[in-house]
Amino acid sequence: MSIDLQTVKKIASLSRISVTEAEAEAMVPELNNILGWVEQLGEVDVTGVEPMTAVIPNQQRLRDDVVTDGNVRDKVLANAPQAEHGFFAVPKVIE
Repeated sequence: MSIDLQTVKKIASLSRISVTEAEAEAMVPELNNILGWVEQLGEVDVTGVEPMTAVIPNQQRLRDDVVTDGNVRDKVLANAPQAEHGFFAVPKVIE
């Protein structure tokens, strides 16, 4: 696939990017080089390679799911500017 000047202008228009004629002409070989790299990546033999989600092996540090000192609704609502029926009261936003 090859990028021409018209394609660069179309991409800039769709992206809402203001590009001068000189900038657009300079982007043509740059974008063609990028597409060349992508084509090279497509030629790499990846059979037997497991898909990765990260470049280093990660293990999430999960904590035990235990119940903590809940049941403090009154203390939490003491910080609320306005509370009604055990809930935070907020002004209506949508009419």
